[in-house]
Amino acid sequence: MSANEAMIALREQVRSRLDFSVALSDEELMTTAESVVMEWSHQHPLTASEKVGYVRRLFHSFRGLDILQPLMEDPEVNEIMINNHEEIFVERAREISRLAASFESREKLEDLIQSIVAGVNRIVNESTPIVDARLKDGSRVHVVLPPVALKGPCMTIRKFPEQPMTMDQLVMRGTLTETAANFLKTLVESKYNIFISGGTGTGKTTFLNALSQFIPTDERIVTIEDSAELQLATIANLVSLETRNANTEGKGEVTIRDLIRASLRMRPNRIIIGEVRGGEALDMLQALNTGHEGSISTGHGNSVKDMLGRLETMVIGASELPLPVIRGQMASAIDIMLHLARFRDGSRKVVEISEITGVNNGEISHRPLFLYREADRGSVEGRLIRSDHRLQRTAKLDMAGKGLEIIGAES
Repeated sequence: MSANEAMIALREQVRSRLDFSVALSDEELMTTAESVVMEWSHQHPLTASEKVGYVRRLFHSFRGLDILQPLMEDPEVNEIMINNHEEIFVERAREISRLAASFESREKLEDLIQSIVAGVNRIVNESTPIVDARLKDGSRVHVVLPPVALKGPCMTIRKFPEQPMTMDQLVMRGTLTETAANFLKTLVESKYNIFISGGTGTGKTTFLNALSQFIPTDERIVTIEDSAELQLATIANLVSLETRNANTEGKGEVTIRDLIRASLRMRPNRIIIGEVRGGEALDMLQALNTGHEGSISTGHGNSVKDMLGRLETMVIGASELPLPVIRGQMASAIDIMLHLARFRDGSRKVVEISEITGVNNGEISHRPLFLYREADRGSVEGRLIRSDHRLQRTAKLDMAGKGLEIIGAES
């Protein structure tokens, strides 16, 4: 008998002994699981480690995330990728490997998915096969169901640390230099509008969390996200908004655009938008151009230049404004563009910090203030180096009482 077949039989025995009409404590569930496994071992000899493994998995199948629970409790696991109930891959310490174990059936994985999405009032089914959700610990969950997912139910879980990473920790990891971190700190305190770009898994949310720790604690902040992931632990006056999908009747949808408009009536000092990927880019620009200075947002892009082009496309799709007007609004709204990249060794680094300097010959111009330089061609070793360019838009620095010495020589 395979391990999955044994789990199915053991779970049924545990279920038959539980009284679901009354509340069951964790201790009672664990005791029942232990009793069932011990009786099972009389007919099916098990080692001590196998007994412990079955008891834990039985407990987690009723109380936790089944086979995924140990992975969620492992601090070295960053991401869990489930291609179907038999194929599970994990990223641990920057390396991806296949998990030896699997769900005992497709139905068990589907039940787990439904439990997760129901916990955040989301719906996923054949008619709405794609959904974003989150776990209680803040981990991001993305689900794709058949018929879109051809191999079976697919789920990706990206874990986040219980405590958001600080900028000092990112400096220690080599994500950026201390000089660049101090530079960004001054910009955030001086209310520069910052946009963070990068590909999937480059650490945009982690970096946004770290950057937000520089926001003065007496300000009122509104965060807007598809699925709430930000951890702004230092902000007391915080409003967190999250989108909502339409119900089965196609009603009740609340989009990022709706939330941006609503946030403007909440008297925020700054607005933080987790990610822009569509027409909400227009609302973001309008918010930044109407006095909400110091706001931060992120988006998917391959470079600063590519991200500016993508933002143009998003805004064009949401409005009939002429391109010169759109570019003028973008150059006025965004002060700093920051780009993150993931290297082949799994490390994530800031590779460019650029200032948006305006519109020149019909194109948005940007000047790199910091650029990542490789130690050798093709090497993952390198350093974020200050360029020869100086910050041109210094009005906000002046209003904050700060000087240009923040971009002194590289240490």
